[in-house]
Amino acid sequence: MSASRLNNRAESHFQAQEEHELDALGKGAWDNPVYNGSPSSSLKIRRLTGPSPPGKEATNAEALEELRRAAPFPGCCFHVLKGIRGLWGTTLTENTAEDRELYVKTTLRELLVYIIFLVDICLLTYGMTSTNAYYYTKVMSELFLQTSSDSGISFQDIGSMAEFWEYSQGPLLNSLYWTKWYNSKPLGHDPQSYIYYENLLLGVPRLRQLKVQNNSCVVHNDFKEDISGCYDVYSEDKENRSPFGLLNGTAWQYHTEEELDGSSHWGKLTSYSGGGYYLDLKMTRQESAGELQVLKDNLWLDRGTRVVFIDFSVYNANINLFCVLRLVVEFPATGGAIPSWQIRTVKLLRYVSTWDFFIVSCEVVFCVFIFYYIVEEILELRIHRLQYFTSIWNILDIVVILLSIVAIGFHIFRTIEVNRLMGQLLRNPSIYADFEFLAFWQTQYNNMNAVNLFFAWIKIFKYISFNKTMTQLSSTLARCAKDILGFAIMFFIVFFAYAQLGYLLFGTQVENFSTFVKCIFTQFRIILGDFDYNAIDNANRVLGPIYFVTYVFFVFFVLLNMFLAIINDTYSEVKEELSNQKNELQLSDILKQGYNKTLMKLKLKKDRISDVQKALQKGTKELEFEDFKNSLRELGHAEHEITAAFARFDEDGNQILDEEEQKRMQNDLEEKRVALNAEIKNLGKSFRGNGLEDTLAFAEEKNNQADKRSSVSEEEFQMCVTLFCSITSIAKCRVRAQCTPGRLCSLCVQVRATF
Repeated sequence: MSASRLNNRAESHFQAQEEHELDALGKGAWDNPVYNGSPSSSLKIRRLTGPSPPGKEATNAEALEELRRAAPFPGCCFHVLKGIRGLWGTTLTENTAEDRELYVKTTLRELLVYIIFLVDICLLTYGMTSTNAYYYTKVMSELFLQTSSDSGISFQDIGSMAEFWEYSQGPLLNSLYWTKWYNSKPLGHDPQSYIYYENLLLGVPRLRQLKVQNNSCVVHNDFKEDISGCYDVYSEDKENRSPFGLLNGTAWQYHTEEELDGSSHWGKLTSYSGGGYYLDLKMTRQESAGELQVLKDNLWLDRGTRVVFIDFSVYNANINLFCVLRLVVEFPATGGAIPSWQIRTVKLLRYVSTWDFFIVSCEVVFCVFIFYYIVEEILELRIHRLQYFTSIWNILDIVVILLSIVAIGFHIFRTIEVNRLMGQLLRNPSIYADFEFLAFWQTQYNNMNAVNLFFAWIKIFKYISFNKTMTQLSSTLARCAKDILGFAIMFFIVFFAYAQLGYLLFGTQVENFSTFVKCIFTQFRIILGDFDYNAIDNANRVLGPIYFVTYVFFVFFVLLNMFLAIINDTYSEVKEELSNQKNELQLSDILKQGYNKTLMKLKLKKDRISDVQKALQKGTKELEFEDFKNSLRELGHAEHEITAAFARFDEDGNQILDEEEQKRMQNDLEEKRVALNAEIKNLGKSFRGNGLEDTLAFAEEKNNQADKRSSVSEEEFQMCVTLFCSITSIAKCRVRAQCTPGRLCSLCVQVRATF
């Protein structure tokens, strides 16, 4: 009676779990042909992923012939292509439209591969940066920008040519040439300068200026008698290239951009070429001070001067970083001076430490991933043709790949140029070392990696969008895109109207409105609350307040909230539709299935160990093979398994286990049993809270109903055999011949009991 009750409880527990899974997943199932050894020829095995509907099964010969006819390449080529397709299988290359489980599994596999790629690109990108770079830049900027002269003039305070010379002959030289310790003792016999005792000044600094020609602009007739010269704003066609002053020396003769191997610079006022008149300072402070005094005495700067550049580079071996500095003073046609600066802290010598060589391995893995994704996109494009470009995620894939290819190209170019120029620049320490070119390309490489990493993180939404919650964002944006685009036209008409109004009203007095581009950014700042109202109020006490109040009312309170209303309304619609949709297979269901399968296998192994231990307990000091085999066969084990287990411990091969051999088998089985118990326990901990309690509660309810039954029905018998075969991946029940619809064998009872 107790055995029958146990059978019924195990059977109902088994049936309840499968019913609960099918109800929760909403999955249909196709019928497959029966496995060999089934008790009835009409038995069908249910599975969740069937490629063909009922009644459409083909025999193995017919399927093989159809596959050969469909294959574009016969022989080994077909198998190669089949293997490639399996390696690059995605939701776009596999037929996942009608198979939700295949879709989720394929997406999960893509996500896992992409996470590895994302970790690699993060290591690659962050591995090339250093937290010391910021502090290095901060130290250099404070030294060269904020150090003041005796009269209190720092670089940031320069407002005239006289103040430029005061800064150059004072704070600049003092900051460039460090020859003594803080106690006035000499640093050493090395003639080179070590700024802050740690940063080597590479070569010598360079001063370069650009001038415009006299009479480059037109003077009104009323002022021609009073104004003898006219110097226009800077442009290359009005550039003065004639020798002047002392005539001899690089400071008084023009040199083209090609001769200097320079590059253009975008200043605050305009863009400047890489040529001009230049002077390289000396190795010592005294000599450099003398050179600057000569320039000052002979009016190196005059009315035609439009910009002066001060370029130099330093290197810190402690952190392996270069700091390339450019101090710029622009002299506009209005008079006065406008200082600006550009400081680039870069890592040009890449492969020095152990971490650097680890980054090399990440770079190799990155290139392999890019090749992998290129092939993947080609396969998807080959299948879907132009339809491929209708998905924003596919376009994002192409963007990430293209940015990665450009970044790889930048890296190769940068590495070649660094190796080519580094020795050349450092060969003679008494000449100017132009690291501006290398720093520029290293900065572009870093920028490219930053943009690429940004899009790589955004791409994660592609792989998690199969989840209902994650779908809400993409669905909302996709559905309201047309409405937002239409309303954006109206918004920007009003926005740009206010921008031109602000530029014309306040452009001559307020810096934030001095150009049309600045007006645009200023109005965005007004929306965010970052704005100086007093500036426009002082510029125009009547139109200033009117501009501000009307702009805030129409743009902020009306138009901007219309955007939010459109998005909010669409989000409500999407959320309602998703709540009414039928529940589909989710990632949690796949994980739960995997948990159940793993738990099933572990418990089967545990039960087999218990059976062997019971067989050993029946023996005396000597256990014969026949007794051992008969005991286990009664429990439903296969003969070849019994023979293999016995032979493993029967060292003398006499078909008898003595006391020592039995003890060794017992110890081995006990170790395995303890390990399996621990594994089952850990598996249960990791899956708590994932919805498994609902399944167990559902199964317990079925068990309570099973207490009222005393036999096994045909349907329940088939369900037991079905799940036993599908979950454990065993082709057939080895003792199925012993099973009947009215009573199951002991092995099948144990299988059911695990559920």
